[in-house]
Amino acid sequence: MSDLNHQNFATVQSSLQPQPVTLASAATVAPTTFLTFITGTVQIGTITPPVTGSHMLIFIFTNAAPGTLLTNGNILNAVVPTQNLPTFLVYDPIQAKYYGCASNLT
Repeated sequence: MSDLNHQNFATVQSSLQPQPVTLASAATVAPTTFLTFITGTVQIGTITPPVTGSHMLIFIFTNAAPGTLLTNGNILNAVVPTQNLPTFLVYDPIQAKYYGCASNLT
């Protein structure tokens, strides 16, 4: 992880930051941008923190039946994402855990 790239995970970005990426769901994912699109149905249990301090990530799951975020890794609470709606994740570096919140809008 590179703290020199912390701006890539800020909530306010310029056109100089990388565009959102798409990752395949897996037991462990390693986001490289603040906003990440997730494909597939594999349940995610661990997120590789991209920076060492507290930060927020937004995942948008593109599959109609995305897998639940599991608590067997560094995710504190199980989250059931909804297709094409933001799932917010906030990292607490003291616990080394992500707190998740899925949108229930339709």
